Formats: sequence, C-alpha cells, structure tokens
Amino acid sequence: MVTVLRPLSTSELLDRTFHLYRNNFVVFAGIAALPQLVVLALQLAFSGLIFAGALSSVGGALAAGVGVSLIIGIASYIAVETSHAATVMAVSHLHLDRPTSIGLAYASAKSSIGRVIGISFVIALACGVGFLFLVVPGVYLALTWSLAIPVTVLEGGGMGASTTRSGLLTKGSKGRIFVIYLLILVLAWIVSALFQLVLVGSLKVVTINDVSTRSAISYALQSAAGFISTCLVGPLATIAGTLIYYDQRVRKEGFDLQLMMATIEGGGQGAQIAATTQP
Repeated sequence: MVTVLRPLSTSELLDRTFHLYRNNFVVFAGIAALPQLVVLALQLAFSGLIFAGALSSVGGALAAGVGVSLIIGIASYIAVETSHAATVMAVSHLHLDRPTSIGLAYASAKSSIGRVIGISFVIALACGVGFLFLVVPGVYLALTWSLAIPVTVLEGGGMGASTTRSGLLTKGSKGRIFVIYLLILVLAWIVSALFQLVLVGSLKVVTINDVSTRSAISYALQSAAGFISTCLVGPLATIAGTLIYYDQRVRKEGFDLQLMMATIEGGGQGAQIAATTQP
C-alpha cells in the first residue's frame, strides 16, 4: 500500500524526517558510515605518522600536513556526496512504502553519484561566491538550488536541468525550506560540538608529556568525533531535503494523484515510474 501523500506543514515535515530517521536508523547510519570509513582510515593513518615521529621536522610536517589535509578533504567531500545520493534513494523507497537497505540504496544511486559530486561542487562554489559579496545572495542561491540533488538522483539530468527544476520546485516556499534546514543544521552542529567536547576534552584529564603522542591522540579523537557525528546526524538534512522535494511535487504538480493513477494502472512498476519521472 503506497503512502497516502498530501501537502505537509513545516512541523509535519520535520516530524516525518525524524520518524523515518528513527525507524530506519541502522540503514541511514550505515549509508553514512560506509564511505566515511575510508576517510577515518586516512585520518588514523596520518595520526599514526604523527605518533611514530615520521613528521618530526618542521618543514616535513608542514608539507605532509598540507598534502594529507588536501587528500582527506577531497575524500571527505566525495564520501559525503556519495552518501547523499544513496540516502536520497533510501528516503524515496521508504516514503513510497517500498523496501530498502544499505546495499539497495547504493545500487539504486550508483548511476547518479558522479552527477551529485559535480553538481554539489558547482553549487557550493556559486553559493560561496554569493556569501563573499553579500550573505543574502548566497542564502538565496542555496535555497533556490536546495532540491537539485534529489532532482538529479530521482529524475536524472545534469547541472542546468537540475538547478532549473529545483528553482521551479522551491519557488514560493524558500522561507519554509530555510526554517527546516536551519533547525536541522543547528541540531547537527550541537551534536557534533558535544562529541568533540567529550572525546577531545577527555584528553585534558590525562597527562601526556610527549608532544607527538599528545598531538596524535588529539587528532585521532577529533577524527573519531567527526566520524560519529557525521554518521548520527549527517543523514538528517538529506532526509528532510528529499521529503521537501516530494512535498513540493505534491503541492505544485499533483504528484499524489499521479502516483495513485500509476499505481492503479501499473501496480508497483507504475508507482516507480511516477516517482522518478519529471512531468
């Protein structure tokens, strides 16, 4: 039985976001954790180099630090966007009452991961330029293109098609979208700060005289805190964004009626076609 779709209020969207997250925690945490394990491995390897004293010289430490930070930064970006694509598919499956799993979400999203990485980079760059000049243009662009990732994953299309489609879907609803994302980002920041405070703060109660050892442990704890917080709260913004995408389609395009008719006419296959086809 397909979910009965209808326009949702801001509070209902938030409630649906946390409901899906809570009831499918293992799936969403697992989707976020898989690519982040690669990032964590790189970070712990760098921590091991510090601990072993391999970066004892100032020049060597600086050069290695810049190089490793660049590699880890790129790996982290790819990991986050890869999990975003899979999370969009998992939310879509669950929201439309179809079965999902970590493996199925990644299998369904694999064809769109490259587009997600490229589109997210261009959007981040454009919004960053907007923030440099004035905050308002940056916020406006971010909200206008906030549904570009669900669009490209669920409907296909490149940068131009996805951002244009996102602009059409978000028209007239930017204030509501801003409130939802702001609340979730504040929650994510609080959780991340708490883990950083607990794990890194625990190092202060231990006396470690060796500078290399202390630096290595501190970096490892920061990496672990980042990994845990990303797995715990990282999926929330993507879950909310995907639900907003469907809600805007219901409001603007009568997607609930499209889905109902497709389900009646074609069963599960018809519902899938309606869920992934641009009007």
